[in-house]
Amino acid sequence: MAVIGSEPSAAPLLSVENLHVTFHGDEGTVQAVRGVTWELRSGEVLGIVGESGSGKSVSVASILGLLPSPPAVVSGGPITFEGRNLLSLSERELRAIRGKDIAMIFQDPMTAFNPVQTIGHQISEAIRVHDRGVKRAAARDRSIELLSLVGVPSPAARFDQFPHEYSGGMRQRAMVAMAIANQPKLLIADEPTTALDVTIQAQILELLEVVRRETHAATILITHDLGVIAEVADRVLVMYAGKVVESTSILPLFQSPRHPYTLGLLGSLPRLDVNMETLFSIPGQPPDMAHPPPGCAFAPRCSLSRDRSLCRAEEPPLIRVGEAWSACHFVEEMEHEAEVVSHEVGMDIRVGES
Repeated sequence: MAVIGSEPSAAPLLSVENLHVTFHGDEGTVQAVRGVTWELRSGEVLGIVGESGSGKSVSVASILGLLPSPPAVVSGGPITFEGRNLLSLSERELRAIRGKDIAMIFQDPMTAFNPVQTIGHQISEAIRVHDRGVKRAAARDRSIELLSLVGVPSPAARFDQFPHEYSGGMRQRAMVAMAIANQPKLLIADEPTTALDVTIQAQILELLEVVRRETHAATILITHDLGVIAEVADRVLVMYAGKVVESTSILPLFQSPRHPYTLGLLGSLPRLDVNMETLFSIPGQPPDMAHPPPGCAFAPRCSLSRDRSLCRAEEPPLIRVGEAWSACHFVEEMEHEAEVVSHEVGMDIRVGES
Protein backbone atom coordinates (compact mmCIF):
# COMPACT_ATOMS: atom_id res chain seq x y z
CA MET A 1 0.00 0.00 0.00
CA ALA A 2 1.41 3.36 -1.00
CA VAL A 3 0.48 6.76 0.33
CA ILE A 4 -0.30 9.01 -2.63
CA GLY A 5 1.15 12.48 -2.20
CA SER A 6 0.35 15.80 -3.79
CA GLU A 7 2.60 14.94 -6.74
CA PRO A 8 1.91 11.30 -7.63
CA SER A 9 4.42 11.37 -10.49
CA ALA A 10 7.29 12.48 -8.22
CA ALA A 11 9.56 9.96 -6.53
CA PRO A 12 8.92 9.70 -2.78
CA LEU A 13 11.31 11.45 -0.43
CA LEU A 14 10.80 8.66 2.10
CA SER A 15 9.37 5.20 1.70
CA VAL A 16 8.76 2.56 4.36
CA GLU A 17 8.16 -0.99 3.18
CA ASN A 18 6.86 -3.88 5.29
CA LEU A 19 8.36 -2.51 8.51
CA HIS A 20 8.29 -4.73 11.61
CA VAL A 21 9.43 -3.69 15.09
CA THR A 22 9.45 -6.09 18.04
CA PHE A 23 10.62 -5.67 21.62
CA HIS A 24 12.08 -8.66 23.45
CA GLY A 25 11.84 -8.68 27.25
CA ASP A 26 11.29 -10.87 30.29
CA GLU A 27 7.53 -10.84 29.69
CA GLY A 28 7.90 -12.05 26.12
CA THR A 29 7.96 -10.45 22.67
CA VAL A 30 5.85 -7.38 21.95
CA GLN A 31 4.92 -6.88 18.29
CA ALA A 32 4.84 -3.08 18.26
CA VAL A 33 4.79 -2.56 14.47
CA ARG A 34 3.56 -5.22 12.06
CA GLY A 35 4.19 -4.86 8.36
CA VAL A 36 3.71 -1.11 7.91
CA THR A 37 4.13 0.38 4.41
CA TRP A 38 3.78 4.02 3.35
CA GLU A 39 5.39 6.81 1.34
CA LEU A 40 5.98 10.53 1.81
CA ARG A 41 6.76 13.11 -0.87
CA SER A 42 8.61 16.40 -0.63
CA GLY A 43 6.50 19.18 0.87
CA GLU A 44 3.75 16.81 2.01
CA VAL A 45 2.40 16.70 5.58
CA LEU A 46 1.55 13.17 6.69
CA GLY A 47 -0.46 12.76 9.88
CA ILE A 48 -0.23 9.50 11.84
CA VAL A 49 -3.03 8.99 14.37
CA GLY A 50 -4.10 6.30 16.80
CA GLU A 51 -4.43 5.51 20.48
CA SER A 52 -1.41 5.10 22.74
CA GLY A 53 0.35 1.87 21.90
CA SER A 54 -0.80 1.80 18.28
CA GLY A 55 2.79 1.92 16.99
CA LYS A 56 2.88 5.50 15.67
CA SER A 57 5.95 6.79 17.51
CA VAL A 58 7.80 3.47 17.36
CA SER A 59 7.43 3.21 13.58
CA VAL A 60 8.76 6.74 13.09
CA ALA A 61 11.57 6.40 15.66
CA SER A 62 12.86 3.44 13.66
CA ILE A 63 13.44 5.80 10.73
CA LEU A 64 16.13 7.63 12.69
CA GLY A 65 17.55 4.56 14.41
CA LEU A 66 16.43 5.89 17.80
CA LEU A 67 15.20 2.56 19.19
CA PRO A 68 17.62 0.87 21.61
CA SER A 69 18.74 -2.53 20.38
CA PRO A 70 18.29 -4.64 22.41
CA PRO A 71 15.43 -4.84 23.29
CA ALA A 72 14.12 -3.47 19.94
CA VAL A 73 14.54 -5.45 16.74
CA VAL A 74 13.74 -3.67 13.47
CA SER A 75 13.15 -5.92 10.48
CA GLY A 76 11.54 -5.81 7.07
CA GLY A 77 12.10 -2.61 5.22
CA PRO A 78 13.83 -1.04 3.50
CA ILE A 79 13.31 2.47 4.87
CA THR A 80 14.48 4.50 1.91
CA PHE A 81 15.33 8.19 2.25
CA GLU A 82 16.51 9.90 -0.94
CA GLY A 83 17.45 6.53 -2.37
CA ARG A 84 19.43 5.33 0.69
CA ASN A 85 18.25 2.49 2.91
CA LEU A 86 18.45 3.92 6.43
CA LEU A 87 18.38 0.44 7.97
CA SER A 88 21.69 -0.40 6.31
CA LEU A 89 23.57 2.72 7.46
CA SER A 90 26.10 2.77 10.27
CA GLU A 91 25.52 4.82 13.43
CA ARG A 92 28.02 7.39 12.18
CA GLU A 93 26.16 7.74 8.86
CA LEU A 94 22.83 8.09 10.68
CA ARG A 95 24.25 10.83 12.94
CA ALA A 96 25.16 12.80 9.83
CA ILE A 97 21.52 12.64 8.71
CA ARG A 98 19.87 13.27 12.09
CA GLY A 99 19.39 16.95 12.74
CA LYS A 100 20.49 17.89 9.25
CA ASP A 101 18.40 16.16 6.57
CA ILE A 102 15.89 14.71 9.05
CA ALA A 103 15.00 16.61 12.22
CA MET A 104 12.65 15.79 15.06
CA ILE A 105 10.47 17.84 17.41
CA PHE A 106 10.01 15.72 20.52
CA GLN A 107 6.88 15.50 22.65
CA ASP A 108 8.34 16.91 25.87
CA PRO A 109 10.50 19.99 25.26
CA MET A 110 11.62 20.11 28.91
CA THR A 111 13.37 16.74 28.76
CA ALA A 112 14.59 17.26 25.18
CA PHE A 113 16.83 20.18 26.19
CA ASN A 114 19.93 19.88 28.38
CA PRO A 115 18.95 21.75 31.56
CA VAL A 116 22.51 22.95 32.32
CA GLN A 117 23.16 24.56 28.94
CA THR A 118 21.54 27.68 27.55
CA ILE A 119 18.96 27.41 24.79
CA GLY A 120 21.18 29.46 22.48
CA HIS A 121 24.19 27.23 23.04
CA GLN A 122 22.17 24.13 22.16
CA ILE A 123 20.78 25.64 18.96
CA SER A 124 24.24 26.89 17.97
CA GLU A 125 25.68 23.45 18.66
CA ALA A 126 23.07 21.86 16.38
CA ILE A 127 24.25 24.18 13.61
CA ARG A 128 27.99 23.73 14.10
CA VAL A 129 27.96 19.96 14.55
CA HIS A 130 26.78 19.59 10.94
CA ASP A 131 28.94 22.40 9.54
CA ARG A 132 32.31 22.74 11.25
CA GLY A 133 33.11 25.76 9.09
CA VAL A 134 30.52 27.93 10.86
CA LYS A 135 32.12 30.24 13.43
CA ARG A 136 30.62 30.71 16.88
CA ALA A 137 29.57 34.29 16.16
CA ALA A 138 27.82 33.26 12.94
CA ALA A 139 26.08 30.35 14.74
CA ARG A 140 24.92 32.77 17.45
CA ASP A 141 23.51 35.18 14.86
CA ARG A 142 21.75 32.34 13.07
CA SER A 143 20.32 31.02 16.36
CA ILE A 144 18.93 34.44 17.30
CA GLU A 145 17.43 34.71 13.81
CA LEU A 146 15.77 31.31 14.26
CA LEU A 147 14.38 32.22 17.70
CA SER A 148 12.91 35.34 16.15
CA LEU A 149 11.44 33.33 13.27
CA VAL A 150 9.57 30.99 15.62
CA GLY A 151 8.17 33.86 17.66
CA VAL A 152 10.36 33.91 20.77
CA PRO A 153 10.26 37.50 22.10
CA SER A 154 13.56 39.35 22.71
CA PRO A 155 15.51 36.56 21.02
CA ALA A 156 18.96 38.07 21.69
CA ALA A 157 18.26 38.07 25.43
CA ARG A 158 16.54 34.68 25.34
CA PHE A 159 19.61 33.20 23.63
CA ASP A 160 21.48 33.21 26.94
CA GLN A 161 18.65 31.81 29.05
CA PHE A 162 18.33 28.24 30.31
CA PRO A 163 15.41 25.91 29.52
CA HIS A 164 13.79 26.41 32.95
CA GLU A 165 13.52 30.13 32.18
CA TYR A 166 11.26 29.40 29.20
CA SER A 167 7.55 28.64 29.47
CA GLY A 168 6.28 25.36 28.00
CA GLY A 169 5.12 27.07 24.80
CA MET A 170 8.42 28.94 24.44
CA ARG A 171 10.42 25.73 24.93
CA GLN A 172 8.38 24.14 22.17
CA ARG A 173 9.14 27.10 19.91
CA ALA A 174 12.84 26.85 20.75
CA MET A 175 12.76 23.15 19.89
CA VAL A 176 11.23 23.99 16.52
CA ALA A 177 14.00 26.54 15.99
CA MET A 178 16.65 23.91 16.71
CA ALA A 179 14.93 21.37 14.46
CA ILE A 180 14.93 23.70 11.43
CA ALA A 181 18.41 25.12 12.05
CA ASN A 182 19.93 23.11 9.21
CA GLN A 183 17.06 23.40 6.71
CA PRO A 184 15.98 19.73 6.97
CA LYS A 185 14.24 17.97 4.13
CA LEU A 186 12.05 16.01 6.56
CA LEU A 187 10.64 17.25 9.86
CA ILE A 188 9.12 14.79 12.35
CA ALA A 189 6.84 16.22 15.05
CA ASP A 190 5.94 13.73 17.78
CA GLU A 191 2.85 14.95 19.69
CA PRO A 192 4.09 18.58 19.57
CA THR A 193 0.93 20.04 21.18
CA THR A 194 -0.02 17.39 23.74
CA ALA A 195 1.09 19.18 26.93
CA LEU A 196 -0.01 22.66 25.81
CA ASP A 197 -3.26 24.55 26.38
CA VAL A 198 -5.50 25.19 23.39
CA THR A 199 -4.27 28.75 22.82
CA ILE A 200 -0.59 27.75 22.72
CA GLN A 201 -1.53 24.65 20.72
CA ALA A 202 -3.06 26.85 18.01
CA GLN A 203 0.09 28.99 17.96
CA ILE A 204 2.33 25.93 17.57
CA LEU A 205 0.19 24.60 14.70
CA GLU A 206 0.44 27.99 13.01
CA LEU A 207 4.18 27.89 13.59
CA LEU A 208 4.46 24.47 11.92
CA GLU A 209 2.75 25.93 8.87
CA VAL A 210 5.25 28.84 8.86
CA VAL A 211 8.10 26.33 9.10
CA ARG A 212 6.65 24.35 6.21
CA ARG A 213 6.59 27.46 4.02
CA GLU A 214 10.08 28.55 5.09
CA THR A 215 11.87 25.21 4.71
CA HIS A 216 9.66 23.41 2.12
CA ALA A 217 10.29 20.32 4.24
CA ALA A 218 8.06 17.28 4.24
CA THR A 219 6.48 16.74 7.66
CA ILE A 220 5.36 13.71 9.65
CA LEU A 221 2.96 14.70 12.44
CA ILE A 222 2.30 12.08 15.11
CA THR A 223 -0.74 12.71 17.28
CA HIS A 224 -3.83 11.19 18.87
CA ASP A 225 -5.79 14.38 18.15
CA LEU A 226 -7.82 14.36 14.94
CA GLY A 227 -8.46 18.08 15.36
CA VAL A 228 -4.72 18.75 15.04
CA ILE A 229 -4.56 16.51 11.98
CA ALA A 230 -7.42 18.43 10.35
CA GLU A 231 -5.50 21.69 10.75
CA VAL A 232 -2.23 20.82 9.04
CA ALA A 233 -2.10 17.39 7.36
CA ASP A 234 -2.49 16.53 3.68
CA ARG A 235 -2.84 12.80 4.24
CA VAL A 236 -3.49 10.56 7.21
CA LEU A 237 -2.46 7.11 8.35
CA VAL A 238 -4.72 5.62 11.03
CA MET A 239 -2.83 2.99 13.04
CA TYR A 240 -4.18 0.33 15.36
CA ALA A 241 -2.31 -2.55 17.04
CA GLY A 242 0.85 -1.88 15.07
CA LYS A 243 -0.77 -1.80 11.63
CA VAL A 244 -2.20 0.79 9.25
CA VAL A 245 -5.97 0.27 9.19
CA GLU A 246 -6.86 3.28 7.02
CA SER A 247 -4.99 5.68 4.75
CA THR A 248 -6.58 8.60 2.97
CA SER A 249 -6.47 12.35 2.45
CA ILE A 250 -8.00 14.79 4.94
CA LEU A 251 -11.45 15.48 3.47
CA PRO A 252 -12.41 11.83 2.87
CA LEU A 253 -11.21 10.94 6.37
CA PHE A 254 -13.78 13.23 7.98
CA GLN A 255 -16.54 12.83 5.39
CA SER A 256 -16.16 9.17 4.47
CA PRO A 257 -14.26 7.10 7.06
CA ARG A 258 -13.57 3.64 5.68
CA HIS A 259 -12.71 1.73 8.85
CA PRO A 260 -14.78 1.19 12.03
CA TYR A 261 -11.85 2.33 14.18
CA THR A 262 -11.61 5.64 12.31
CA LEU A 263 -15.36 6.05 12.69
CA GLY A 264 -15.03 5.50 16.43
CA LEU A 265 -12.28 8.11 16.70
CA LEU A 266 -14.44 10.62 14.81
CA GLY A 267 -17.47 9.88 16.96
CA SER A 268 -15.47 10.54 20.12
CA LEU A 269 -14.24 13.91 18.86
CA PRO A 270 -15.92 16.88 20.62
CA ARG A 271 -17.64 19.28 18.21
CA LEU A 272 -18.61 22.92 18.71
CA ASP A 273 -20.58 23.27 15.47
CA VAL A 274 -23.29 20.76 16.42
CA ASN A 275 -25.33 20.07 19.55
CA MET A 276 -23.84 16.71 20.52
CA GLU A 277 -25.94 14.70 22.93
CA THR A 278 -23.09 12.41 23.95
CA LEU A 279 -19.60 11.37 22.91
CA PHE A 280 -19.24 8.00 21.25
CA SER A 281 -16.94 5.65 23.15
CA ILE A 282 -15.06 2.77 21.60
CA PRO A 283 -15.66 -0.16 23.97
CA GLY A 284 -12.84 -2.18 25.47
CA GLN A 285 -9.10 -1.63 25.34
CA PRO A 286 -6.39 -2.04 22.66
CA PRO A 287 -4.98 -5.57 22.58
CA ASP A 288 -1.90 -6.79 24.42
CA MET A 289 0.64 -6.94 21.60
CA ALA A 290 2.68 -9.50 23.49
CA HIS A 291 -0.28 -11.78 22.78
CA PRO A 292 -2.09 -10.31 19.74
CA PRO A 293 -5.51 -11.81 19.05
CA PRO A 294 -6.08 -13.93 15.95
CA GLY A 295 -7.76 -12.34 12.96
CA CYS A 296 -8.56 -8.63 13.01
CA ALA A 297 -7.05 -6.99 16.10
CA PHE A 298 -9.96 -4.52 16.28
CA ALA A 299 -12.66 -7.22 16.11
CA PRO A 300 -13.23 -7.50 19.92
CA ARG A 301 -14.09 -3.77 20.04
CA CYS A 302 -15.87 -3.52 16.68
CA SER A 303 -19.67 -3.45 16.44
CA LEU A 304 -19.38 -4.11 12.71
CA SER A 305 -17.69 -7.44 13.43
CA ARG A 306 -20.64 -8.84 15.43
CA ASP A 307 -18.51 -11.89 16.31
CA ARG A 308 -18.41 -13.02 12.69
CA SER A 309 -15.97 -15.86 12.22
CA LEU A 310 -14.07 -14.18 9.39
CA CYS A 311 -13.10 -11.25 11.64
CA ARG A 312 -11.93 -13.60 14.38
CA ALA A 313 -9.99 -15.93 12.10
CA GLU A 314 -8.43 -13.87 9.32
CA GLU A 315 -6.52 -10.59 9.47
CA PRO A 316 -7.92 -8.22 6.81
CA PRO A 317 -5.52 -6.90 4.19
CA LEU A 318 -5.38 -3.26 3.15
CA ILE A 319 -7.56 -2.85 0.09
CA ARG A 320 -8.22 0.14 -2.14
CA VAL A 321 -11.65 1.76 -1.61
CA GLY A 322 -11.99 4.78 -3.87
CA GLU A 323 -9.12 7.10 -2.95
CA ALA A 324 -8.65 5.45 0.45
CA TRP A 325 -7.12 2.24 1.75
CA SER A 326 -8.91 0.22 4.40
CA ALA A 327 -8.18 -2.96 6.36
CA CYS A 328 -11.74 -4.16 7.00
CA HIS A 329 -13.47 -7.33 5.83
CA PHE A 330 -16.83 -5.55 5.65
CA VAL A 331 -15.94 -2.09 4.43
CA GLU A 332 -19.05 -2.09 2.22
CA GLU A 333 -21.14 -1.93 5.43
CA MET A 334 -19.50 1.27 6.65
CA GLU A 335 -22.35 3.49 5.43
CA HIS A 336 -24.86 1.79 7.73
CA GLU A 337 -22.37 1.78 10.60
CA ALA A 338 -21.86 5.53 10.19
CA GLU A 339 -25.62 6.04 10.48
CA VAL A 340 -25.63 4.09 13.76
CA VAL A 341 -22.81 6.18 15.25
CA SER A 342 -24.41 9.40 13.96
CA HIS A 343 -27.62 8.50 15.78
CA GLU A 344 -25.75 7.76 19.01
CA VAL A 345 -23.82 11.04 19.10
CA GLY A 346 -26.53 13.26 17.62
CA MET A 347 -24.48 14.36 14.61
CA ASP A 348 -24.17 13.41 10.97
CA ILE A 349 -21.25 11.28 9.79
CA ARG A 350 -21.78 10.32 6.19
CA VAL A 351 -19.98 7.64 4.27
CA GLY A 352 -20.24 8.25 0.57
CA GLU A 353 -17.96 8.31 -2.41
CA SER A 354 -14.37 9.34 -1.54
